Amino acid sequence: MSWQEVRADGQITEWERSDGTATIRLRRRVDETFVVRLDRLYQSDEGRGYRRERFDSEDEALALVEEWREEYDVDDR
Repeated sequence: MSWQEVRADGQITEWERSDGTATIRLRRRVDETFVVRLDRLYQSDEGRGYRRERFDSEDEALALVEEWREEYDVDDR
């Protein structure tokens, strides 16, 4: 995979794609739910994009993180 963890502080874990044009963030909210978001810059090969989903469990959120990391993966450059 071409994703690298760039932040992990107990509240937020974030991965950046090797081309630097996309990130995936997992955030624990104060109400103990979890938000996963994908953010792609205009400069990415696929163009700009944003997706966000909320989950009641961390396991469900992490499953989406893995799904998106595979779906939006690129070859190392």
